Amino acid sequence: MTSPDKKDKIGFASQKRLKTAATYVVLLFFFAISIIPIFIVFITAFKTDAEMSLAAFRWLPADFTYMGNFEAALRMGNWPRYFWNTIIVTFFTLAGSLFFNSIAGYAFAKLKFYGRDFLFILLLVGMMVSPQSVIIPQFIMMRSVPLAGGNDILGAGGVGLLNTYASLIIPFLSGSFGIFLCRQFYSTIPDSLQEAAYIDGSGPIRTYFYIYLPLSGTVLATLTIFRTIASWNDFFYPLIMTQTAGMRTVQLALQMFRGGTVTHYNHLMAATLMTILPIIIVYFFAQKFFVQGMASTGMKN
Repeated sequence: MTSPDKKDKIGFASQKRLKTAATYVVLLFFFAISIIPIFIVFITAFKTDAEMSLAAFRWLPADFTYMGNFEAALRMGNWPRYFWNTIIVTFFTLAGSLFFNSIAGYAFAKLKFYGRDFLFILLLVGMMVSPQSVIIPQFIMMRSVPLAGGNDILGAGGVGLLNTYASLIIPFLSGSFGIFLCRQFYSTIPDSLQEAAYIDGSGPIRTYFYIYLPLSGTVLATLTIFRTIASWNDFFYPLIMTQTAGMRTVQLALQMFRGGTVTHYNHLMAATLMTILPIIIVYFFAQKFFVQGMASTGMKN
């Protein structure tokens, strides 16, 4: 006969296997939800117009080497210009975001100054405000910059910084989430490093550049992924701040395929694949740092 202790062990092992199986089922379910739209985009990009029609519809394209949709998509507009605009905006937004967010996060985490906690609370409140709710004040500010875009000294008479790279970059050089992320990371670094630097005669700025910044690889990689994806995929803000075709970003350019009566979904999906490729490359090279950064920023000092 099986002893009670052995029965308990067998029952515990069965429960553990059952929980593991249930976990895998749930994960597979969410994986399917995530991957199915991407799969549909991929197969649609290789379908011909005939295969997209109701008369000869096919779930899978007959030829996965068919490049006609990509060629047609490239002919629809000035894609080198669209990619260049997006790269410029993303690069300078990312560079400014890494610098300003990290140095502000360091200040909140390691420097003691009057009103620090109150300002940090205001920063957290800023994370709860949707970008759409502040777009009108931002639009007015960009339009009313003095001596820019035909404006006079009072910021009237012209368009200011509208329809320029500056209007797409300046508002995103820093942000509540980036500062919060860096602050949480720097809080995990022992204060003894800063104290030792102060004993050696280093001030706060020198301490940041020579001690804290070299240790910030994981959090900066995490912020790089978030900021790059947000800037590259931004549609709403460029739609409001730009007016000419020469200032289109790739997300605005995708709207060229949506006609008043018909939408060429195979061309649209081909263009979509081209626009998401840079994001996939960025994530591929930074995914290890992304996981480390998310883990470290959730720790307490």
